[in-house]
Amino acid sequence: MSVSEEPGREELVTEAEGDSLGEAKWAAMKTLESRFPGLTADCVSFDVADDSDPDRPARVRAEVDPEAWRVVAEEIPEEPAERVRAIVGRVVHALGLRATVDIDESADEIRATVNGDDLGLLIGKHGSTIDAIQHLVFRAAFRGLEDRKQVIVDAAGYRERREAALHRMADRAAAEALQFDRPVELEPMRAMERKVVHTYLSERTDVETHSEGDEPDRRLVVSPVERFS
Repeated sequence: MSVSEEPGREELVTEAEGDSLGEAKWAAMKTLESRFPGLTADCVSFDVADDSDPDRPARVRAEVDPEAWRVVAEEIPEEPAERVRAIVGRVVHALGLRATVDIDESADEIRATVNGDDLGLLIGKHGSTIDAIQHLVFRAAFRGLEDRKQVIVDAAGYRERREAALHRMADRAAAEALQFDRPVELEPMRAMERKVVHTYLSERTDVETHSEGDEPDRRLVVSPVERFS
């Protein structure tokens, strides 16, 4: 749903439960967040459906104030981490996906993790779409700022799976290079993925890597280290 669309009544309301009232409200917010990017608790009213029996889960009914949400959704936050959340959320919803965006920030990294079903459209072929989104979000998050952090955009564990696949590819190329004592070319990869393979193999002393070719067909070459007797 875009900011300009008029949400239906069924989109505005949800019910959720949890072991406590706070957990029930959190569950309701996560459901509504997948419909309304950038949603905050200030845009939602809660009615307690059941919170009196300690033997039963707490239940709440939550309803979004669409006008309050539009005001929040159209703002661009000042903090880089919240900019990342806002921009990734807008992209997710522009693609028509039902998903939430969770942010983890450390001293040197901001990671946005998109959680939902059928996120293939967001990832794209060989990660081309999510890498483009990541580049865009990084530039937008730190526009006008000197102090910057790495920005990672992930979806459904894609980054971990892709890194594992690149490591397996690197291991096969290194084994072949050593077995036949010749350089082995890998498939064309984007700079980010070439860096993953290069960093992974840099820990070894029996092979070395370098890049050849021009973008978008630039590729990594794995070669045996020449030994001098």
